[in-house]
Amino acid sequence: MLKRIGRLFVIKNRFEAWLIIYALAVGATARADLYLREYSGWGGYLLALCCTGAVFLGGAKILDATPKSPSKARLRALTARWKQDDAI
Repeated sequence: MLKRIGRLFVIKNRFEAWLIIYALAVGATARADLYLREYSGWGGYLLALCCTGAVFLGGAKILDATPKSPSKARLRALTARWKQDDAI
């Protein structure tokens, strides 16, 4: 049961990765806006830059960890499963 729940938190493809990066970017820009309002001057600018820069670094790491395209073995397994389901 825990394995099935754990699979919900695994990024399986690039589309899911882009959605997570978008959510991170929205949160980071909201935090950066708060920093710019709270800390006027260079301090606020540096904190805002750190927030948005973290999204770039995290997004690059997430995209590097996800497969660029499905492998041929995975595609063969999926088509075999679809053919098997159609035969039933």
